[in-house]
Order: sequence, then structure tokens, then C-alpha cells
Amino acid sequence: MGLTEVKVPVVDARVQDAITDEQAQFFLDNGFLVIRNVIVGEELRLVQDEMQKLFDRGSAGVVNDPDYMYGVGVKSGQQILKRIEYVIDKSDPMKALLGHPFILRSVEKLQGRNFIPTWDSMVLKAPNEGVIVPWHRDAAVPEGCEDKRPIFNVDFYLDEADLQTCLWVIPASNQWTKAESDARCGQPGFSTEDAIPVPMQPGDVIFHNIEVLHGSPAGDGNPLRRTVYYEFRPGEIEAEFGPHTLEYLPIKQQVLLDCIQRRQAASYSQGETPYVYKPNGAFAVSSRKQPEAYRLPHEVYWRR
Repeated sequence: MGLTEVKVPVVDARVQDAITDEQAQFFLDNGFLVIRNVIVGEELRLVQDEMQKLFDRGSAGVVNDPDYMYGVGVKSGQQILKRIEYVIDKSDPMKALLGHPFILRSVEKLQGRNFIPTWDSMVLKAPNEGVIVPWHRDAAVPEGCEDKRPIFNVDFYLDEADLQTCLWVIPASNQWTKAESDARCGQPGFSTEDAIPVPMQPGDVIFHNIEVLHGSPAGDGNPLRRTVYYEFRPGEIEAEFGPHTLEYLPIKQQVLLDCIQRRQAASYSQGETPYVYKPNGAFAVSSRKQPEAYRLPHEVYWRR
């Protein structure tokens, strides 16, 4: 299928409860899906304000905190904030965001009811200093895994992303072999002849498969672009292949249950139909417990 034939569906979280079967199939085929108007009104303002506080703290320079990550600015050549890890731990509105019912119902449609939330981060393009993100895959499906359910990120956009700052994706590259992916990523520069841009507005979301090729060019005069990433994985894949230990899974389930309850108490969620998390089999949860922590360092629970 040529790029002119990739008809990106219009998904609006204000008028549907979850993605449709057709929208889910587009995601499975192409490795990405755009959802408009996921965060709106009071919630959007709160999340923007909370993440601005983290951005300001990181931009001032944080010493000896591995959660704040830096790259070289394209104009100044100085260390520029590019990523902040564990945002759920750092902000109550980000906890409530994890409980967003449209998102969780859509994740269940794609992964099944035993899904597990894994990573939570904010990725940044600082004003006038946008660090290039070369073509890449976020990760690989574990070797030997024959389960075809996708592992993917949910990308919440807090700022407008125009052609100067937006993500570019190569549709259907999630279906490429490793050799094909490596060859494309090895090409010099940031060529886009086989890619499409994905402009976004504040509050919009992209689902992107961990194996779809994506990236963004360096900024020059670019405005601030903040994107929050929540990753989800089918519990069965995580239990068999990792990368986290089995101990990690029930702890993250309790974090998810807590965040769903927090969302129900939020003023801006009134009128929503809450998501009901009911994992089954080996992943069934008998009761909800208050999480002891929301920051679960990956390296502590790393299987390999």
C-alpha cells in the first residue's frame, strides 16, 4: 500500500466509548492510531500545569536524579532536558490519567483484559532546542513470542505538534523484519519519503506499536512540545517473556486499580462511565490494596 492509500481514520474520544473494530484493525495493520480530544477542559489544564512544573524543575538542572534525562541542544550545544521518567509517581493528575476509561477500554480491546501498565514518562522538545529523535523502534517483541497482540505506547500530547515538531511514522513498519528495520534506521539523515507526519493538538493521543518505525527531526525555532507516554503490555506476554519479573505484575495491577479509583473521585471525570479492570485466570485480583509506591524502578524488577 502506498502512502497516498493510507487513510488514517478519524477517532474522537468525545463521541465514542472506545476504539471500534475497524479502528483497532487499522492500528494492528499500520502500527499507529490517532485519537482526538482524549484530555479536555479542566483535566487538560491540570495536566499541562503539572507537567510544566516538572519541565521547569528539570530545565533548571537536576543533580543526581536519574529520572531527569538530558541531550545536547541543537542550537546552544548545551545540555537540554529531553525526558522525565515515572511521571505517575510525581503527579496526582497523572495518576488519574492512567485511569482514563476510553484509553483503558481501547487497550483491553487490543490486548485483552489482563493487560499491565509498564512505563510512564514525559518526552520533550525544549523551545528552540528540539533534540532529533532518529528513526527507531522503541523495543522488539520478545524473541520466541508467537502471541500477536501488540505491545504499545499511549502518547498524550500536551502541546500542539505541527510539521516542525510532530512525530513521523512509517505505516506498517511494525510488520517489517528486524533486517528491514535496521536497514531503514541505518540510512543517513532524517529522510521522510516513505513516512507520514502526524500533527497533533493538545489533548490528542497516538497509540503506537513498539515496533513501528518513528522519529522526529531536530527543531530550529520550535515551540515546547511535551508528550506523556504510558506503555501497556499483555500480561501473558509479560509473564512469560518479561522484561519485568513476575513480582512486578501484581504491584502494577494495584497501581492501576488505585489510579482508576482516583479518577472516579476527580471533579472532571463526573459523568464518565468508569473502566472496570477485571483480569482473570492467573492475573485475577481478589482485592484492591493501597500501593506502597508508584515509582517502581525498572532495574529493580528487571528479569535479565
